[in-house]
Amino acid sequence: MLHEAKETLREVVQAVTPIAVIVFLVLLVLIGSSATEIIDYILGVMMLTAGITLFLIGVKSGLLPMGEAIGSDLPKHGSIYLVIITAFLLGFFATVAEPDVRVLTNMVDLVSNGEIAQNPLVLSIAIGVGFFVMLAMLRIVLGIPITWLFAAGYLVVIILSFLAPADYLQIAYDGGGVTTGPLTVPFILALGIGLSSVLAGRSTLTDGFGLIGLASIGPIIGIMVLGILL
Repeated sequence: MLHEAKETLREVVQAVTPIAVIVFLVLLVLIGSSATEIIDYILGVMMLTAGITLFLIGVKSGLLPMGEAIGSDLPKHGSIYLVIITAFLLGFFATVAEPDVRVLTNMVDLVSNGEIAQNPLVLSIAIGVGFFVMLAMLRIVLGIPITWLFAAGYLVVIILSFLAPADYLQIAYDGGGVTTGPLTVPFILALGIGLSSVLAGRSTLTDGFGLIGLASIGPIIGIMVLGILL
């Protein structure tokens, strides 16, 4: 455990250092920030590094094994409805807890002066992700080609693009990106890999991946539908 924590810390430091140095030089040379601001920035980088390290340790030691365990256990109950319901709920609540979703919806709420409220946006994104995670799990169980789902999903996206209000259209496409965050991605991937690993005739490589791509369609559709309804 200690060795894994040290390795994770090393990876995070390597990833954070380049951008941290660039921002530091910009603050120091171009902006001319005060000593207090520089100290606050350095403390922020240190807390960021510690936070990402602890988060990744939690993902590796808890979130990924839990997701795989749930995915591999679901087929043993012999109920396709249990798979569908569980997949939807896990996709929904993982998205509600996703930090990237909160950042986007907070910014939209702020810029729109409350006209596009945070809670409806979070709900529409979460429902969209949950629905497409459910479809992704169903695809693995039934062996449906993933190309069919992508084609159908993006066809709906294109059609809705002509119907959704302009204010919601840009937000919708950004919403598809924020679901690929540090909480949603590992959990959904682990769930799919666990499910495909116990089903006969399924490959964890070809069937366990592609779920994030499918899940990213959900928020786009969800937000555009929200804009049409409102």
